[in-house]
Amino acid sequence: MTETHAITLDDPTLYANRELGQIDFNLRVLEQARDERLPLLERLRYLCISCTNLDEFFEIRCGGVRQAAELGRPAGIDGIPPAQLLERIHAGAAALVDGQYRCFYEALKPALAAQEIHLLESHEWTPQQRDWLRTYFHAEIMPVLSPLALDPAHPFPKILNKSLNVVVVVEGRDAFGREGHLAIVRAPRSLPRIIRLPELDAGDAARHQFVFLSTVLSTFAQALFPGMCVRGAHQFRVTRNSELIVDEDDVDNLALALRDELAGRGYLRAVRLEIDAGCPDDVVDQLLANFELPGSALYRIHGPVNLNRAAQLYRMVDRPDLKFPPFQPRIPAGNDAMFERLRTGDLLLHHPGDSFAPVLELVRQAADDPDVLAIKQTLYRTTRDSPIVDHLVRAARNGKDVTVVVELRARFDEEANLQLADRLQDAGVQVVYGVVGHKAHAKMLLIVRREADGLHRYVHLSTGNYHNDTARAYTDFGLMTANPEIGNDVHLIFQQLSGLAAPLQLSRLLESPFTLHRGVLERIQRESEHARHGRDARIIAKMNAINEPRVVRALYAASQEGVRVDLIVRGACTLRPGIPGVSETIRVRSIVGRFLEHHRIWWFGNDGQPDLYCSSADWLERNLLRRVEIAFPILDPMLAQRVLQEGLLDYLADNHDAWLLQPDGRYVRSRPGDGEAVFSAQRARLEAVSR
Repeated sequence: MTETHAITLDDPTLYANRELGQIDFNLRVLEQARDERLPLLERLRYLCISCTNLDEFFEIRCGGVRQAAELGRPAGIDGIPPAQLLERIHAGAAALVDGQYRCFYEALKPALAAQEIHLLESHEWTPQQRDWLRTYFHAEIMPVLSPLALDPAHPFPKILNKSLNVVVVVEGRDAFGREGHLAIVRAPRSLPRIIRLPELDAGDAARHQFVFLSTVLSTFAQALFPGMCVRGAHQFRVTRNSELIVDEDDVDNLALALRDELAGRGYLRAVRLEIDAGCPDDVVDQLLANFELPGSALYRIHGPVNLNRAAQLYRMVDRPDLKFPPFQPRIPAGNDAMFERLRTGDLLLHHPGDSFAPVLELVRQAADDPDVLAIKQTLYRTTRDSPIVDHLVRAARNGKDVTVVVELRARFDEEANLQLADRLQDAGVQVVYGVVGHKAHAKMLLIVRREADGLHRYVHLSTGNYHNDTARAYTDFGLMTANPEIGNDVHLIFQQLSGLAAPLQLSRLLESPFTLHRGVLERIQRESEHARHGRDARIIAKMNAINEPRVVRALYAASQEGVRVDLIVRGACTLRPGIPGVSETIRVRSIVGRFLEHHRIWWFGNDGQPDLYCSSADWLERNLLRRVEIAFPILDPMLAQRVLQEGLLDYLADNHDAWLLQPDGRYVRSRPGDGEAVFSAQRARLEAVSR
């Protein structure tokens, strides 16, 4: 740091807050919904993604901040006390929610109507539509509803996390002489949240017309209380903390403990209340008191309380002209003989442009190949009907030694992973539940095959999960290799995961929580040393988020030595770029495009002898210090150049999907300069694949 600059590296103003950064990221997603350059139904999908992301933020992050505030924990590295942070979170979320509903009603709803796609509110119904919906309500909805009056014999019912409910204000006396006041109507999840209206007149044939279930419930609530007067029916939704906390040191059976926790997840502590803006204050106060929430956790909604249900229109409306053009992922040559193909050299897959099929095919061929002796794999998230699981089951039944590390604590996939583990164990697969206190987040596949000259190991390593669907929606790199050093490293890590091995001496891979964090710091410091001696020094890194304090400090220190640092960080970034005397040579950009940016790539210039790693880990405290993660080098020079170009340099040139982080924490959308062509890294990749 220069002596004249007053800021020190311990100054909290240099470290943004990660939680607030996550809200900022959703503002960038919301801007995609406003972008008229994009297809209309894709814009609607972006709006709904921002809503879903906010739900998960409240379920996971907000509960922890509230607990920290109640326990009086000190401020974090950003200097914000938890109680103050909680207030800022609610203020930021309120602004985001306001923007979401304004986007829907002012931009998307009129644009959809112009395309004859109508999400109708009750005042927009024709008499024929109202009659049809009334009949539908009595025939299809009312039989499964059980309204509950609130009185001493009927206390407030348990409200499931994120479920749709209606609080009804009722006047009059019922059949038993009880005075009406409030009732709760819970909408079972078996009911469709979007109802398609039929063609009721000649003009309907060219239209897509829909109604939210919440609108129907509020409109026809009177039918649930015959002989009484409904003064108001107001939809609401409560979001609850969904972070499962299992003391792994105090349980004998992690799977059993998780099953017990999952049974009550939907009824954990409330963190947010969304309610119809017209609901009377006294009713709102009763709900807040029941859920033990402060007024700052209240969100009065001018519209449906679960706007992300509108995402169903993407599937329900057959309008290809309002969606992104479809693409066909590329399948590389040699897919029909994977072992032979990998003996000739490494294979790099860049999803979603490159198909996930070679990975599935490698496991399929291994399951049926009599020369394959063992298969080992990590599974963090995968589809319920994943072909990869079918292949692993068949491999075990074919007599191969199959070991699968199933991470039971993959957030929101715990139940699916428990079922997956049961299925694998029933087939004779050895299932390992990872390491106590450390989520197994590494993405690794190892196949041991007997060949004429001895045993050979074939490996697949990836920045993303073994998940067929996300391979078409997330950007990720996968490396398939028969490199003996990498194969031996992966073998040792699997031994460590399934046994009780001491820290390992790996040849090529970096592994957290052992060598990965130190390896990143050492490589950043090496670039600082190059710059200090006048040599060329540069770092380019891409990841989902960054908040690890020592890494951020190291990057600041590198900048002060003159290292050029380009960071491509999709989500929250706690580092502040461009601060004089501190981070002048650091630039940060966020890419929000058609696909979810997911690959983690680190390139260190090393004075002309660059190191390039792909990884399962972000530069977050949890990834570097509290998880099992790997970073793997790309050793083939041609493949390394491809990763550098496609995964880093193209994104630095992007002026279509990029947002530039300013020193004050704001993001400014990148725009082409005068005479500069529009360039999208994602679009360029798809165009290259289609040629």
